[in-house]
Amino acid sequence: MLRALAAAALLALPAAALAQAFPQRPVHIVIPFGPGGLADITMRTLGERMSPLMGQPVVFENMPGAGGVTAALAVKKAKPDGHTLLVVANGTAIARSLFKQLPYDPQADFAPVSLVTYFDLLVLVNPERHAKLADLIAAARKNPGKLNFATINPGSTQNLSAELFKSVAGIDVQIVAFKTSGEAATAVMSGNADAVFESYTAMKGLISGGRLKPLASTAEKRYGYLPEVPTSAEAGLPGYLVTGWNALAAPAGTPREAIAALNRHVNAVIAQPDFKAKLLEQGTLAYAGKPEELRDQMARDIAKWKAVIEKAGIPQQ
Repeated sequence: MLRALAAAALLALPAAALAQAFPQRPVHIVIPFGPGGLADITMRTLGERMSPLMGQPVVFENMPGAGGVTAALAVKKAKPDGHTLLVVANGTAIARSLFKQLPYDPQADFAPVSLVTYFDLLVLVNPERHAKLADLIAAARKNPGKLNFATINPGSTQNLSAELFKSVAGIDVQIVAFKTSGEAATAVMSGNADAVFESYTAMKGLISGGRLKPLASTAEKRYGYLPEVPTSAEAGLPGYLVTGWNALAAPAGTPREAIAALNRHVNAVIAQPDFKAKLLEQGTLAYAGKPEELRDQMARDIAKWKAVIEKAGIPQQ
């Protein structure tokens, strides 16, 4: 009996040693977007606070390009020891159905570490055009095929959110994709489009300046940065729900002990009240949890956006 216990203790030593020693060098986080965006700001804020907890620097590398493929492949090929992480998002789930030959599997090639933030989108209009979400929907039903909804790039979360809105509301509208959020907003302000689907972060200045009016959010509940804006369900469109998110993942095969250590540090930062407040100012809701929660979120979103893409007839890239 004593020999068996001793053997079990010896077998447990490597895992325990890894948990205590991790990380052993700087942690490299690859961001599949350019600098200055919501995911970039969020992750850098997180990394600044994780570093002293881990006793190692957090090094960031922005690697935009090819719809996130460049960054994903770089992390997929990295040594699976927990020192190289990828920022994954709801767009990662969309890519699964949007790309004809995606050279990586968002589920099989990466090990979930933790969710970091959730954020909603807003349905925004020219304040002189529509007072409530019901007014926008009524106008679309009265004039089938004549209203224009503005978004950024085809296949983006914003673009697919407009497609989902069209489907849930049962309306016939034209969805026009622009290269930038600014161009999409300008189309609404000038009267060339009737609504724009965008994040609070991207539209914050135009909202505070009174040039765009949010009729509803796509979230399940109201967020603190715009408490007066109803959810789509509250505004009369139940069943319309879009939640964006940013998270961290590691290469598949990363030891569970390293994943657990990273998850613990992320959770510790997100528990800090001033961190939550800072992210709320940016238009995001700080959220952490178990790796399994990220795994399940990814699976749900892959299925959800696959159905939207197929129904909208969006061609694969």
